[in-house]
Amino acid sequence: MNKLDSTSMEGERETFVSSYLLYLLAASSDAASTQFHQRVRSLGLRVPEWRVLACLTDQDGMMITRLADLALVEQSRLTRIIDQMEKRGLVERKTDVQDGRRLLIYLTAEGRKVSAKLVDEAKVHEAKLLSILEDTDAARIKPALKALLRSLEG
Repeated sequence: MNKLDSTSMEGERETFVSSYLLYLLAASSDAASTQFHQRVRSLGLRVPEWRVLACLTDQDGMMITRLADLALVEQSRLTRIIDQMEKRGLVERKTDVQDGRRLLIYLTAEGRKVSAKLVDEAKVHEAKLLSILEDTDAARIKPALKALLRSLEG
C-alpha cells in the first residue's frame, strides 16, 4: 500500500470509516443540514415537518404513503406528525375526488406561506454549500447522487 492510500491529503491517517461511502454521505448530510435545521426550528417546526412542507410544495395533494417515502419518515410516525400539523393549520386532509376511499394531504394557505419562505431559504443555503466545492465537483455531485438513488431504488 502506498502512502497516498493510507493517508489523506491533510496528513491524517485514512481509516475505514473516514473513507466509507455511507459514513461520508451521512456525515455530509448531518453537517450540511445542521445550520438550516436550526432555522427550521427557529420557526417552531421540527425537521420532519419541514420535509412534509417541502414535499407538498413540489406536489400538493399527496397520499400519506408516498409522502412518508419522500419525507423519509416512517408512515405511522408521519400520521401523528400530520395530525399535529393539521391542528396548527399548516396542512389539511381532503378526500381524493377520484377515489373517495383515499385521503390526500394538502398545504393550507398558511402552510404554503411557511413552505415558500423555507424553500427559498433552502435554495440559498444549498447554493452556499455548493460554492464551497470546486465548480466541477458542484456540477457533478447532484447528478451522481441522483444516479446512485435510481440504482438503489431500481
